[in-house]
Amino acid sequence: MKKTVLKCGLLFDGTSETPLENMAVEIEGNRIVRVSPWAEAEKAEAEVVDLSSRFVMPGLIDAHVHVNMDGEPNIDGIYRQTEGELALRSMVRAQKDLMAGFTTIRDEGAVGFTDVAVRDAIDSGFISGPRMFVSGVAISSTGGHGDTDFSPAVSGGSFGTIVNSPDEARKAARYTFKYGADQIKIMATGGVMSNGDEPGAPELSFEEMKAALDIANSRGRISSAHAHGAEGIKNAIRAGITSIEHGMLIDREGMEMMKEYGVYLIPTIIAAHRIVEFAEGGRLPEWMARKAKQCLENHGAHLKEMLAMGVKIGFGTDSGTAFNRHGEQAFEFELMTRCGFTPAQALLAATRVNAGLLKWEDRIGTIEEHKLADIVAFDRNPLEDITAMMDCAFVMKDGTIYKQ
Repeated sequence: MKKTVLKCGLLFDGTSETPLENMAVEIEGNRIVRVSPWAEAEKAEAEVVDLSSRFVMPGLIDAHVHVNMDGEPNIDGIYRQTEGELALRSMVRAQKDLMAGFTTIRDEGAVGFTDVAVRDAIDSGFISGPRMFVSGVAISSTGGHGDTDFSPAVSGGSFGTIVNSPDEARKAARYTFKYGADQIKIMATGGVMSNGDEPGAPELSFEEMKAALDIANSRGRISSAHAHGAEGIKNAIRAGITSIEHGMLIDREGMEMMKEYGVYLIPTIIAAHRIVEFAEGGRLPEWMARKAKQCLENHGAHLKEMLAMGVKIGFGTDSGTAFNRHGEQAFEFELMTRCGFTPAQALLAATRVNAGLLKWEDRIGTIEEHKLADIVAFDRNPLEDITAMMDCAFVMKDGTIYKQ
């Protein structure tokens, strides 16, 4: 079995906020077998990779991406592509994420289970790419976020499975798992990029959400809810959700419920930020910019409040949404620090916290003995300058080096 030893100048192992100097990570096959001071490492018959001038840390986890998209101003183009073309394009986008240091991504909804196809191709070794945790087809409601705004004469083509009763929601959840999804994704409220709805408005009812989530929870699976508005967030929490995506219009009661129920928040600051940024140049419609500004207005203050409360906050970017391209999503780290996170807290959100969300903490998220060898490195220390995260210099996934 191949043995590799990484010589680490500065090692942020994800078990604490303090990096260690002059460390060695010993790898056999795809597993970490030992972490020790460099002087104590067993280097005989091993390939030594010199990262002594770099900041080394666990592979990053982006808990909210859409590989079907890559920064287009709207999602209409998805409906003009075959599922085969979508799968091929999704493969390339996932590979961009890997090269940016994201060795694991959670896809938050795709057309026709194309995310499942890409995941399976990566897992089988047929193609290279990040570890993927996928949602399959999201569950939405008529006219809701995930439905289309095409004319009544145009049928089909929805980004989600459309349900309008608890029975239909239950069937949709079973259907989603039947075709290989790792989790259930539901649309609890309106969104920003969906025309004709409002982000603060509840969409799926509590009863519909609970019917779907009962299926996930009975199987020991996790779930996520697209939810901006306070009422939709609280309905999703009561219904048994694992993570709230965005959460930008949450209220104090919702924050307290997040803490009480142990629900994770994935903030996706960059998604709304990019929409506001590019709308100012006239490249996005006014209605989309208005909703993004509404969502961003108090998001930073809410995040600071929830950090202080001890709410579990992970890292996710909604990569693929308007002008929010794959491989460029590490700007989210800087945005998190603008919202009150220390650099170390932001790094832990994208490693140890997200591993716990996925229930993969026994595999990834920290650099420890027996964990999978998902390791990345940067030329500069992000604890001193968080913008260092924008330029990943070294990527190892499953013990294989993809970038050096």
